[in-house]
Amino acid sequence: MDVQLRQAEPGDYERIITVADEWWGRPVSSILPRLFLDHFFRTSLVAEESGSLAGFLVGLLSASEPEAAYIHFLGVAPSLRGAGLARRLYNRFFTLAEADGRSHVRAVTSPQNATSIAFHGAMGFSVTGPVADYDGPGVDRIVFHRTLS
Repeated sequence: MDVQLRQAEPGDYERIITVADEWWGRPVSSILPRLFLDHFFRTSLVAEESGSLAGFLVGLLSASEPEAAYIHFLGVAPSLRGAGLARRLYNRFFTLAEADGRSHVRAVTSPQNATSIAFHGAMGFSVTGPVADYDGPGVDRIVFHRTLS
């Protein structure tokens, strides 16, 4: 696998949103509006293999909590899953967050997303939940937290 990682650019949005629902196997594009790549492209990542989109990570450094970073969305092409690309994207984001003085990273997922829960646990995140009504009435979430070195 010859996958290159780079900082995202606002223009990557079209490539990402075109594959998001397909890669996830369900509608998810509504939780990935353009504003994330317009305003957080410097803290987001794109993975490419031979010029094709192989994966992406949308992350941000909290403007309200100077010690916190947050991973909002991760996508890996189905054909590349299990090859360590998600781990590479997360580790690159951890490095970026630490370089900015951040001491921890957070993320959330739905309680039904067993793959995400297992992945975050394997990446050293504490796993809390489900937290009832986290994202509003009836919208429970699993909350992840990881301290950076």
